[in-house]
Amino acid sequence: MSTPKILAFSGSIRKDSFNKQLAKIAMHCAEQNGAEVTFVDLHDYQMPLYCGDLHEEEGIPENAIAFKALMKSHNGFLIASPEYNGSLTGILKNTIDWATIRHGEEERMACFSGKIAGLMCAAPGIGGSHGLHHLRSVLSRLGTFVLPTHIAVTNCHAHLQGNNSIEDLKIQHQLDGLTLELIRVVRGLHS
Repeated sequence: MSTPKILAFSGSIRKDSFNKQLAKIAMHCAEQNGAEVTFVDLHDYQMPLYCGDLHEEEGIPENAIAFKALMKSHNGFLIASPEYNGSLTGILKNTIDWATIRHGEEERMACFSGKIAGLMCAAPGIGGSHGLHHLRSVLSRLGTFVLPTHIAVTNCHAHLQGNNSIEDLKIQHQLDGLTLELIRVVRGLHS
C-alpha cells in the first residue's frame, strides 16, 4: 500500500483546547511513523444542527460536503474528543450526523465504512473515557473499525503545555503505540 492517509481532528472547537493539542501531538507521532496526516479544526467546518427539514429544504451545507470529502479521501482517523456530560461533544455528533447524509451518487456511509479510527481524550480531571465509549459506539455502528485501545490523558493541564508536545514519556509511548497500530491496521486492510 502507498502511504496511509490519516485525518486528525478534535471534538472541541475551543481555541486553546487540550484535545486539539493532543490531536496535533498524535498527528506528529503518526507522521514520524510513516503516515501522511491532515489536521483539521472543526471550527472551520461548523454546520447548522442537523434537521431533516433543513436537509430537504436547503440540501447539505457546504461545510458538510467539504468535510465529507476530507473523510472519504483518508484511510483512517485520529480523533481527540473531550467528554461532555458523559458523552461525546455536540459539535462532533452534529458533524458525524451530517457526514452520514448521502451526497450525489456516493455509497451509503462512504465517510465511515471501511475506515479505521484511533480515539483519545484529554481531561483536566480523571474523566474522558465515557465520551470515548459513546464515540466508539457511534462510529462502529456506522461501519468504522475503532481500535480496541484508546488513550485518556488525565490531569492534562500538567501534561499539555500548549507547545504541541508531551514531556511524559509514558503518554508519548502510548501515542506512538496508538498511531503505529492505526497505521498497521490501515496497511493491512488496504494492502
